Amino acid sequence: MAKATGSFVEKHGLWTDTQARAAPGVARRIAREGLEVVRFAFADQHGVPRGKALVGSAAVTAMREGVHMVSTVLLKDTSGRTAWPVFTSGAGAGKAGGMDDFQSASDVVLVADPTTFHVLPWADKTGWMLCNAYFTDGRPVPFDTRAIMQRALARLGGAGFNFVAGLEVEFHVFRLENPRLALSDGGWPGEPPEVSLLQTGYQLLTEQRYEQMEPALALLRRDLIKMGMPLRSMEIELGPSQCEFVFGTGSGIAPADMMVLFRNAAKQILRRNGYHASFMCRPKIPHVMSSGWHLHQSLADPKSGKNLFMPVAAAQGKPARQGAPEGATKAVPKAVPRTATRTATRASHSGAAHYLSQTGVHYLAGLLAHAQGAAAFTTPTINGYRRYRPNSLAPDRAIWGSDNRGAMVRVVGAAGDATSRVENRAGEPAANPYLYMAAQIFAGLEGIAHQRDPGPSADVPYETAAPRLPASLPEALAALGDSACMREGFGDAFVEYFIHIKRAELARFEAEVSEWEQREYFDIY
Repeated sequence: MAKATGSFVEKHGLWTDTQARAAPGVARRIAREGLEVVRFAFADQHGVPRGKALVGSAAVTAMREGVHMVSTVLLKDTSGRTAWPVFTSGAGAGKAGGMDDFQSASDVVLVADPTTFHVLPWADKTGWMLCNAYFTDGRPVPFDTRAIMQRALARLGGAGFNFVAGLEVEFHVFRLENPRLALSDGGWPGEPPEVSLLQTGYQLLTEQRYEQMEPALALLRRDLIKMGMPLRSMEIELGPSQCEFVFGTGSGIAPADMMVLFRNAAKQILRRNGYHASFMCRPKIPHVMSSGWHLHQSLADPKSGKNLFMPVAAAQGKPARQGAPEGATKAVPKAVPRTATRTATRASHSGAAHYLSQTGVHYLAGLLAHAQGAAAFTTPTINGYRRYRPNSLAPDRAIWGSDNRGAMVRVVGAAGDATSRVENRAGEPAANPYLYMAAQIFAGLEGIAHQRDPGPSADVPYETAAPRLPASLPEALAALGDSACMREGFGDAFVEYFIHIKRAELARFEAEVSEWEQREYFDIY
């Protein structure tokens, strides 16, 4: 870490050498391109970017001094309501504790990561950087989800692996008819906009439907490419006004950062042009189809970049060599005995070894073993659980299948196939990318450490006997609270913090009188 006396960043050694080297280049670019505004963005607990916009001249100094922000931003549910009484002792946390630093709505400091700098093509003379949050004495804020993923990646790196992920994101694009900006619409939350469809019917991947959506998708495509994002395809999904964007793979924290920027870009670019992008899993519109976020993932050798999920063809009469880097077992998750990392062959009997290396097999098994505990991170909204329906291309149980899109984890791989990977299909597009991916890393590492076996492939995924995924957010929160793996990875304090916020959302939901209740009971009783 770069340490020195002087600025807030230097005093507390908050930048890596790579970040410190990148900062002067960002400052030069701000000056060279005459940027008038730089947005310092912080991905909150829901993965929603918040932060402050500074004028260009102030932004250069703020990179090193940080940007102060009220700490209650980290304590809000999805409506923007603060879920703790911050003006009471210990912020009202009681015996749970851990909230003293947030009492009285004190400040935290946003420290930019210069390696995430972008010039936003859709906003005039505007730059953008992602930040991490620190207390004013330089301590990291424990509820900063980007920092949590960075810790997960450090643990993975200590075990001899690099995380590789590709994004496949479904979402809806509508024409904006009425933004609902009347004074009476300004509730908490405000009224959602009125929208109309860009195309109708259920026509997967049709040219005609793509042509109807192309004017909107082109706006997004051009600016994403200008920012250097590895966009591969824009596809028409099954539902009306539903599409999917697929991105090439990235490593480390880059895929999670990219998801934050992509959702932010989609909503801002399209809104400026009279459209509304929604990453809500199942919007309340007629004939809707649910949207998912399929996370493709593998592990790589940090030195060579070799895909360590790729199985190597066995010589006749000898077991296949399993892709794992030299020294990959030197570091293991805390509290796991070193003997648990010895090379194993028992998982090869599960059938997954036909498609994945031994490392990949164990990682896959970890995802399945801890799918219930991770569900609150893969599907963090009340609405997201409406997607899990039989024969819907969305999973309802923790199983894997070879190239099977009905299974929770679709496995794609073969000997010599450098794209060998697992695809978790449980996620919703509203998930916080850092928590989604960190949960995968913690679960996969536990599977590797304990040499877990994923069992046989499920050819009939909606009929195979297997542990059910949580059917609601309350079930998911209960599973998270009971998960030793998630608690060990995220820490007890974060798990309790996350559950508290989500229970605040549930309490508001349960207090509302729904349209169903009104229709069902108002007349008959």
